[in-house]
Amino acid sequence: MAVDSPTFEIKSDDQFVHDELQLMRASVYELLGRLLASEPDSNVLGILREIEGVDTSDGPLAMGWELLKQASLKADEDAVTQEYFDLFVGVGRGELVPFGSWYITGFLMEKPLAALRADLRKIGIERQDGVRESEDHMAALADVMSIMIRSNEPIESQQQFFSTHIAPWANAFFNDVQNAQAARFYRSVGFFGASFIEFEKQLLAMKV
Repeated sequence: MAVDSPTFEIKSDDQFVHDELQLMRASVYELLGRLLASEPDSNVLGILREIEGVDTSDGPLAMGWELLKQASLKADEDAVTQEYFDLFVGVGRGELVPFGSWYITGFLMEKPLAALRADLRKIGIERQDGVRESEDHMAALADVMSIMIRSNEPIESQQQFFSTHIAPWANAFFNDVQNAQAARFYRSVGFFGASFIEFEKQLLAMKV
């Protein structure tokens, strides 16, 4: 599922990568970014319902794909819209706070966000005008990883960005998504996200 980033644009003339593994990684980040940036519409749910060929014996990530499919088959679009609101928006604040600074320091707009902004400038990724959420939102970080992969950033740069800005808090966040009181459809998103983060940790440690 390839989508344009709603948060960032990249200032680069690099060619997109074409390796199957890298394209898969980029697509998964795009999917996570889309699911975390806003409620899934009928198009997104339709794509998830058409997932095929999953062998759950292949491990947690494969199981995550299957859970996403099954959750989407059961999902009512209006109910999922309300669920997203309860989890991430709320009246004043949602049940979850999907920002790196919050998970790392306990406060919003702290030093981790300043460090992230500095690193984004170094790799030439700029926040688009009109974006309300800060760059350390998990959806935005997923967008960054997708852009880096599709723009053929060196694997060492991807590993450094991931280990600095995502790995320290992603597992805790996705576990909270799975266990949130309002979560139903999003329990599958939490499991899938946690499984993919573990996959990324192992993959990037190998620097393939």
